[in-house]
Amino acid sequence: MPIQVAVCGPRHCTDRDAVNAREIGRLLAQAGAVVLNGGGIGVMAAVSAGARSAGGTVVGIRPGATREDANSDLDIVLATNMGEARNAILVWSADAVIVVGGSWGTLSELALARRRGVPVISIGGWQLLNADGQPVPDAPPTAATPLEAVDFALGRD
Repeated sequence: MPIQVAVCGPRHCTDRDAVNAREIGRLLAQAGAVVLNGGGIGVMAAVSAGARSAGGTVVGIRPGATREDANSDLDIVLATNMGEARNAILVWSADAVIVVGGSWGTLSELALARRRGVPVISIGGWQLLNADGQPVPDAPPTAATPLEAVDFALGRD
């Protein structure tokens, strides 16, 4: 069974986050990973497009009751009708999580993954610091490049 990697990020992302997400999707697809995401716009659409461009399989886990608002680069759309609770489905279905950029929903996915013990890496987004401004002991590492994030997610680091 291929590894399943969730790529999480905001629906309203920066241009840099979109570029990173697209490259992450492409690299994951080339490695044979199944790409999971929220199936919407922003980082989700960029990672879907990147994976699709490399012939990958892309699964979108949507918060609503229909598949109609899903991005066009998904192979499979799961309409959960669970709102943000779908974040738990996304994280529990993943073997690893790559966080691109940051939003409150993305932070919840990061936290759920860490609580579950799923490997998580962040690129261009959330950094968890203690009161002294130092990374918390179990904070996810940060990647400088999409390749570094993918290598971590695939256990190639």
